[in-house]
Amino acid sequence: MNKHIVFIDYLRAIACFMVMMVHVTENFYIPDPSAGENMIRIADEANRFWIAFWNGGIARTCVPLFMIASAFLLVPMKPGATMLGFYRKRFLRIGPPMLTFMVIYSIVPVLLGWFGWGEAVHYLKRIPLNFPDYAGHLWFMYPLISLYLIIPVVSPWLERSSAKDEMVFLGLFALSTFIPFIHKLTPHAYIWGECWWNNFNMLWYCSGYLGYLVMAHFIRFHMNWDRRRKLLVGSLCFIAGSAYTAWSHWSMTAVGEPLSLPMIEYAWEFCTPNVLLASFGAFTLFTCIEKPTTPKLVADISKMSFGMYLIHIFFVIPVSQFVINGNPAEPLLPVWLAIPAATLASYALCYIATKLLSYIPGSRYFIGA
Repeated sequence: MNKHIVFIDYLRAIACFMVMMVHVTENFYIPDPSAGENMIRIADEANRFWIAFWNGGIARTCVPLFMIASAFLLVPMKPGATMLGFYRKRFLRIGPPMLTFMVIYSIVPVLLGWFGWGEAVHYLKRIPLNFPDYAGHLWFMYPLISLYLIIPVVSPWLERSSAKDEMVFLGLFALSTFIPFIHKLTPHAYIWGECWWNNFNMLWYCSGYLGYLVMAHFIRFHMNWDRRRKLLVGSLCFIAGSAYTAWSHWSMTAVGEPLSLPMIEYAWEFCTPNVLLASFGAFTLFTCIEKPTTPKLVADISKMSFGMYLIHIFFVIPVSQFVINGNPAEPLLPVWLAIPAATLASYALCYIATKLLSYIPGSRYFIGA
């Protein structure tokens, strides 16, 4: 269990890039507050296609990949580990950086002119309950924490479970991923025991990121495929899942019309069948990396990836806005190139900034490295 796993370094480095690509593409939306909350417009057909392609087709698996990687490394718990000991180790790693950046994202935007001190005070007061508005990416920390909380509970079962047992659970998890589709496509529909006094449907305890946790354990301990089969099945699953994810967005949008983000991105939720399929495929492809050691740069990016994730909004927004140049229909580069170029520039700047911060004594308490 203590052996260094090389493909996880590649996964972290690439998934971190994918996270930034997701947030770069969001800058190509044109906000339309006059049409209502979370309403946007899309500038032209090029934006319509390439936002769907880069965000939905290429980068959408980023969050599940991080979840699967965390579970792959942590489940089952080490022999003799206690629940409190596990919690202490995990939360000392992610807690201080998370709280530090909640404060930073509440105050630094004031200095950048993004909002005023009144809003900053509001966000600071809200920290015990949720993330600041300009730190929307920190939503990920809460499901990650929930995963850490449940690992000591499910770890004993996973140590004893057979491949068949886990496949049954994963089947129920896969079924649960259709629930977001049902809710989005049939508004106000209560299903499987849901009602106004009960939000927990019958598959509640088989749903969410717990499914990715069990998937990680299944892949590591029960999926004994040869490399050729993993390449074939992984490629097919990733392409099929990603293609539907991209198409779903493209098919729900139209140029120039007010669009509801929750509706056009309904199939982009991370626990949907298409993202599940693509994530399984992507992770399976990463397991095909069989190098004995990790190249120095990749290993360093992997080590810095948590800090890069925490800090990246400060780079993604200005870099994206520079490339967009005031008009998503006429960016400095063609849209197909503008999105990956802005992502690469943001990624490089984040790595440099995080690397410099890592030299500060005690840096692990604010960037985790």
